[in-house]
Amino acid sequence: MSYEIKRFPYDGTVDADGHILEPADLWENYLEEAYKPRALRIRVDEEGYEYLEIDGKPSKRSRKGSLGLLGAMGEEDMRPRPDRRYSDNMPFGSCDPAERLDLMARENLEYCLLYPTIGLLWEVELTDPELSLAYCRAYNRWIADFCRDSGGRLVPIAQLTLLDVAGSVAELERAVKDGCRGAWVNPFNHNRVIHGAKEHDALFAKCVELDVPLAIHPTFTPHAAADGIFDWPREGRAWGEAIWLRSIVQQALISFFSLGTLERFPDLRLGVLEAGSGWIGALLDRLDAYSASLNLTRPSATELFRRQCFISGDPDETAAPHIVSHVGEDCFMWATDYPHPDHPHTWVDDLARYAEALPDSAREKVLGGNVKRIYRLG
Repeated sequence: MSYEIKRFPYDGTVDADGHILEPADLWENYLEEAYKPRALRIRVDEEGYEYLEIDGKPSKRSRKGSLGLLGAMGEEDMRPRPDRRYSDNMPFGSCDPAERLDLMARENLEYCLLYPTIGLLWEVELTDPELSLAYCRAYNRWIADFCRDSGGRLVPIAQLTLLDVAGSVAELERAVKDGCRGAWVNPFNHNRVIHGAKEHDALFAKCVELDVPLAIHPTFTPHAAADGIFDWPREGRAWGEAIWLRSIVQQALISFFSLGTLERFPDLRLGVLEAGSGWIGALLDRLDAYSASLNLTRPSATELFRRQCFISGDPDETAAPHIVSHVGEDCFMWATDYPHPDHPHTWVDDLARYAEALPDSAREKVLGGNVKRIYRLG
């Protein structure tokens, strides 16, 4: 089964989290000269399998031969093969801005916020703050160029690292001036400092100053699901990892409530992406109940979430449309995740069902209005 292009029936729809497949030589071309010998690269081993090279070392986290599967949305054969190369498996619109605009026109999307693919894989294995920030700068320069002539319809989002907060503050300012409309960080950091901690306040302050949102997006993480508690059998490991990715994003989000971060920065716009959205109602209910049991006088987690937070879900979620109004219609958005392989051959059918289940008052907001307001589009 290959990707099927269909037209979505609702106008004004916005993809809050689409992806691109970066050119393999991006970091060699966009890194500053001093870092080019340590560039992120795709290499080929003696058996003919591609692998990711990070700071001169073969990746241990990325399976060899798997890079050719990164754009495999809708494909049934997901086996790594020597003849399946990254550059040979780039679906329509995944690596060319004109093609992406054409795809958006055919699917009836008004805007698409763009996130990386290879960029999700490397920080799990790179502990050098200086090189991590250099990798981010290179990607951010490239994605700004990729989107530059799209008339604002392709929206670049800057990648930052919590390993170097001061450096990320400077890079955010540079990237926003270059056209980026927001930023994202991964759901962990090698310093083991939780996201809402005061050590990161300078970044939150800069987001407020520049009037741009900050989001947490899943990436490869240093720890397996249930690390230190269970050893997942090989045949069930993918299921465990799929849930673990959501769990670690939830922990990062909770820190902004528990550490008073949203109260310190009442104008910060904070999002969680690609971790589903149906769970957010139960999580906020539990946080509110716990706060009430301790007789806390601070604002409830639900109040703070409604005031400052947003969450992106998948089109195939069935419970999420029914909790949108309960949590807050201004907080929800959706995403294609195109062209990543853990999704079916089209998002259109699922999102149409999702939209039909939404209250009339929420439909326009969830499909596109919230993204346009939060990211200051149009």
